[in-house]
Amino acid sequence: MCQRGVLIAVALLVAGAAIAPEQLLDGEKAREGRQRPRGSQPGSRPGVASLRFLLGDWEAIGTPAGEKGGFTFSLGVQNRVMTRTNYATYDARNGRTASRHDDLMVIYEEGGQLKADYFDSEQHVIRYLVEPRGDHDVLFVSDSKPSDPRYRLSYNARDDGTLAGQFEIAAPGTPDAFKPYLSWTARKRR
Repeated sequence: MCQRGVLIAVALLVAGAAIAPEQLLDGEKAREGRQRPRGSQPGSRPGVASLRFLLGDWEAIGTPAGEKGGFTFSLGVQNRVMTRTNYATYDARNGRTASRHDDLMVIYEEGGQLKADYFDSEQHVIRYLVEPRGDHDVLFVSDSKPSDPRYRLSYNARDDGTLAGQFEIAAPGTPDAFKPYLSWTARKRR
């Protein structure tokens, strides 16, 4: 009887040890506010492939007079990294000189999470966590730092073949009070 009890106890300990690290990791992530993206299972990770709906060469449509823009999402490094190159041009008007904005965003997986690093011609750098939301939506959210603004970028592939985007900013001290800053719609170039 004693041997049977010891064997059952050992079996439970071995089984518990086999699953405990994953459960402990989930508990740590929950305490740190780093939950798994919705719909993911233990051992599965949202990879760059989950963002394939973004791929292509896009042109902004419905822009105000004197403004043009476009962006390209492409894969690289054996399909492990996605890049977005973006530009926007603004004609001279109302005493303002003509200008051009360029930026680069690199999307990659690190430590089981999708991340993105953004760099632009005005020397801004933004680090994002990336959260795919289904097959046609994605959200990029920057870290919350008390003295810095927080940024949120989203894309939604629409049924009509266009891609809607929005860039929002939350002021320092109000990290979840995002306010729209820019929004756009783009169509794939043929």
